[in-house]
Amino acid sequence: MTLNWYFIRCQSGREDSIARNAVTRIKIAGLEDVVPQILVPFERVTDLKNGKKRTVNQKLYPGYLMVQAEIDDQEDPRTQAVRSTLRSVDGLREFLGSRGEATPLTEEDVAGILSRMSDSEARPQVTIGMQKGDLVKIKSGAFDGFDGSVDEVNPDKGTVRVVVTIFGRPTPVELEYWEVEAV
Repeated sequence: MTLNWYFIRCQSGREDSIARNAVTRIKIAGLEDVVPQILVPFERVTDLKNGKKRTVNQKLYPGYLMVQAEIDDQEDPRTQAVRSTLRSVDGLREFLGSRGEATPLTEEDVAGILSRMSDSEARPQVTIGMQKGDLVKIKSGAFDGFDGSVDEVNPDKGTVRVVVTIFGRPTPVELEYWEVEAV
């Protein structure tokens, strides 16, 4: 028995509920050994909304689920049962592949996706809604009230370098991303 990972299309925006329904149907059908895992690939992202810092799950591939399954043998009745069970889940479409054949993901792809998910669990990525050249206003700290332009964005550290004019001279200032807001 060879378990491989596959992408399966689903209705965008409903990935979590569709995954739960698919897991329930697989358990009811007694096919957990053929399909041990169904997951929604996501990463943890920290962003700023309405002045508050929050951490949310952001889907890596909206409209797709990852399914670990053993469905290589088309003649096997359990493979056919898995396909018909998954097809019966509302919002779930077909396996990703060519000419109706499910194409398994490579080990490297799976390892990359799973490590990205676990890394973001340990340390959420920071979403900074700014880019170089944007005009910003500093809203806290020693430079509160100053205007400047973004010189560099560092999402790994969650910082933004802003060039402000102090005494007629441009001065770069390193700030946390939540200390500035777009003008």
